[in-house]
Amino acid sequence: MNEKLVPYEDKMQKTLSNLQSEYQSIRAGRANPHVLDKITVDYYGSPTPLQQVANVTVPEPRMIQIQPWEASLVKEIEKAILSSDVGINPTNDGKVIRLVFPELTEERRKDLAKDVKKKGENAKVALRNIRRDANESFKKLKGTEVSEDEIKDLEDEAQKLTDKYVKKVDEAIENKSKEIMTV
Repeated sequence: MNEKLVPYEDKMQKTLSNLQSEYQSIRAGRANPHVLDKITVDYYGSPTPLQQVANVTVPEPRMIQIQPWEASLVKEIEKAILSSDVGINPTNDGKVIRLVFPELTEERRKDLAKDVKKKGENAKVALRNIRRDANESFKKLKGTEVSEDEIKDLEDEAQKLTDKYVKKVDEAIENKSKEIMTV
């Protein structure tokens, strides 16, 4: 691959990675500890990621168990979960916090599938914008030591790269939608 395309492929890879991490935080009826990734807890005055102050496990397919390393953090963690967008009320026994994920309704599954599709479409738009930026930078090479044929080749390679990543995004959309719609 031409070295002029490398920065654009990096951007496309980052777009795909970003989409995949967004998909990890969408809960699909099964307990996934990644839904807690964005939650921070007030730990001695500084916001700290939940995973750094507690042990997070999945003892059952629809339950996440959070065991704080300090008992005093139970209330703080509960508060952080309630104020987040996880949408599940935590229960605790003084030592351990449990999040029980309810079965998703058909309607909720369809809404999540739409959301997955929308996030995927946004990623595709981002990929096309990266391609446009690449093509604009290649057009600026006109009149330099780069020939018009080389510029055309670069544009073709940028298109192939875009097609490759759009296909990966489509696969990610399909996989996540299938995961959500599976009861």
